Amino acid sequence: MNRTYTRTRVWTRVVGTGLILGLAACTTTRPRVAPRLDQVFHPSKLAEIDAAIAQAVADNRCPGGVLWLERHGAAYRKAYGRRALVPAEEPMTQDTIFDAASITKVAACTPAIMLLVERGQVQLDAPVKTYLPEFSGEGRDAVTVRHLLTHTSGLRPDISLKPEWSGYAAALALCYAEKLQAQPGDRVIYSDTGPILLGEVVRRLTGQPLDQFLAREVYGPLKMVDTGFNPSPAKRERIAPTEVENGQPVRGVVHDPRARRMGGVAGHAGLFTTASDLARFARMMLNQGELDGVRLFRPETVRLMTQVQTPAHLTARRGLGWDIGSSYAGQRGTVFPLGGYGHTGWTGTSLFIDPFSGTFIIFLSNRNHPTEAGNVIALRRQLATLAAQAVIGFNFSYVPGALPELTNEPPRRPVSSSRNVAVLNGIDGLAKQKFAPLKGLRVGLITNHTGHDRTRRATIDLLKAAPDVQLVALFSPEHGIRGALDEKIGDSVDEQTGLPIYSLYGESRQPKAEQLRDLDALVFDIQDIGCRFYTYISTLGLALEAAGKARRKVFVLDRVNPIGGAAVEGPVLVGEPSFVGFHTIPLRHGMTVGELALMFNAERKFGCELTVIRLEGWTRDLWLDETGLPWTNPSPNMRNLTEATLYPGVGLLESAVSVGRGTDTPFEVVGAPYADDVKLADALHGAGLQGVRFVPIRFTPKASTFKDRPCGGVYLVVTDRDRLPAVDLGIALALTFQRLYPKDFALDKLSNLLRHPPTLDAIRAGQSLADIKKAWVTDLAAFEKRRAEYLLYR
Repeated sequence: MNRTYTRTRVWTRVVGTGLILGLAACTTTRPRVAPRLDQVFHPSKLAEIDAAIAQAVADNRCPGGVLWLERHGAAYRKAYGRRALVPAEEPMTQDTIFDAASITKVAACTPAIMLLVERGQVQLDAPVKTYLPEFSGEGRDAVTVRHLLTHTSGLRPDISLKPEWSGYAAALALCYAEKLQAQPGDRVIYSDTGPILLGEVVRRLTGQPLDQFLAREVYGPLKMVDTGFNPSPAKRERIAPTEVENGQPVRGVVHDPRARRMGGVAGHAGLFTTASDLARFARMMLNQGELDGVRLFRPETVRLMTQVQTPAHLTARRGLGWDIGSSYAGQRGTVFPLGGYGHTGWTGTSLFIDPFSGTFIIFLSNRNHPTEAGNVIALRRQLATLAAQAVIGFNFSYVPGALPELTNEPPRRPVSSSRNVAVLNGIDGLAKQKFAPLKGLRVGLITNHTGHDRTRRATIDLLKAAPDVQLVALFSPEHGIRGALDEKIGDSVDEQTGLPIYSLYGESRQPKAEQLRDLDALVFDIQDIGCRFYTYISTLGLALEAAGKARRKVFVLDRVNPIGGAAVEGPVLVGEPSFVGFHTIPLRHGMTVGELALMFNAERKFGCELTVIRLEGWTRDLWLDETGLPWTNPSPNMRNLTEATLYPGVGLLESAVSVGRGTDTPFEVVGAPYADDVKLADALHGAGLQGVRFVPIRFTPKASTFKDRPCGGVYLVVTDRDRLPAVDLGIALALTFQRLYPKDFALDKLSNLLRHPPTLDAIRAGQSLADIKKAWVTDLAAFEKRRAEYLLYR
């Protein structure tokens, strides 16, 4: 006996400023009894999926996880690794309950609102103030429910955590007072504030808190027995813990700080669920709103949720709640066609549904246990790609209607990759504002050759020509105003503008009181590379200190972290600060200069009046080459993004061995006169590092350590930068040199940049890399908690 299911075909048309996507239904029969797994998925690809997750666990990108891959009722489900690592190890099980994080937006907030849309209680294009009168004034009157669901409201990513607040009502008061960062419909700003507001809409219209409404209307009918908010203590043992706080892992309490302060129930975060329950939800979506005879939505409602709802001029494609093709949509992989929909969660969760093949993939992990150091961004993409490749009998290269109709680009332009995002640095944003924040001010500019806009116009020239802004002086960091020097620098005069240039890398590394006397403000615009001992951030910190003492304003023109803002690596600085270790942060800090400025100013109590001119369009998973921004060598030996990627680890060794300074590939080669290149490469391959390979090489550096001396060493080939732990690479290099050449290797010379005596002692003792990293965990966890307070971007 057969039953029918609906397979969809996509069509689109442009109406006004929006793109309308339709799903034309065609019926196909499938057996009531699910087919065998090997009839649906290639076993070899399932084995590759297993290996990918096992490798991620081995690389400490997550302690474990649960996978659920299903098509036409045939499901491949499996648990991997550990549910908990501290205080005691626990095996992962398929029934583990996870903090779903932002999957709450699509598995809680969106279905709740769409049920009210179906019932005529909510109109998508009605102003939010229709339901929440407090949300009005200052441009908020134009924000609609659709804007909130598509993240096009113009609201910033989050309400502030400072000053301290607590309670549901306090959160709503902050939401009502939020100022828009853009006109509604102008751009996508991924925001938690919209779902928080929508949760309150549900409460007001139904008379029930969001969690109670969902339990009755969604999770109960769908038999999602382990899904809800604030899980029962009886389920605690099955809950995957997240970060360690106050010496104990968080378990059964939502990780998101805003949802936690709201009592654990919010539209943006707070949901706990299992892979099995989420699979029931995905089946309901694929079956067009019905599951096991229970009708939750009309088919047209499901189609409305999962079609492109963002305006045609925007490259980010979002449905109602669902992500279809934005910079966050890595969970689609590289094979599933555009037109599927999904979402991810901060804690390491993801869901993707492909309506064309009838496939969905769920991967739930607690990647931030016991610290925020875990990262599954690349793993999600890899799993989705392998899942699509595993599907038997479906041609993803030809899916009628899937790709062209789903592009939001004008027809004359090619479809752009979701990994080529148009990002604006702070100087670009300042220019868009016509330099209004600096109006009427006498400013000093701390900059160098990296200070330019995305068309390479120098910030010096832009400020000099800015109306109502008086550029009075320039300040240069290490390497000078043109970035060409590797020595101490004196004061000078800029040839083009005639302005004085005060050196911050000479007899003084901080602006002097007399240099600030005639200024109202300092402006900082220098490109950092994301590593603690790269000294531009020290110059930033010292400038903030000087400005605080002189009661001068500081404006930081934020710039992307070129090696991404998601990964955090290495030991946190121990001991007194220095110019190559300004603050208690790890070697790879995962922050922008604007975020670091906020941290320095607050934690060092500089008392500076600080303004960060924010980035536009950047998310933490983006590398510089995915932003459309030009590369400029930030220093003489930092010549490409690969070298910047390697620098937090390889740079540690630059006083002990040659790291390629004085060659054409600085930081891409490592060696010493006493090293056997073949033996060294073999030993390093034995370390089992991911994302890098080692080629034996002979080279003679023309500068720095071992100048003019032939060296044996290795050329570092980065094969997967998302999987490459750069700091682990640096420690592995040191361990290998110390083991092979203990009498020649100058281990102690690492101390100036490493700034972590226990790690140095452990290398000397020949401890394993895994044991060395255990000594970092507590401080890294504390840093991650501190860091979260200052992050400006999702």
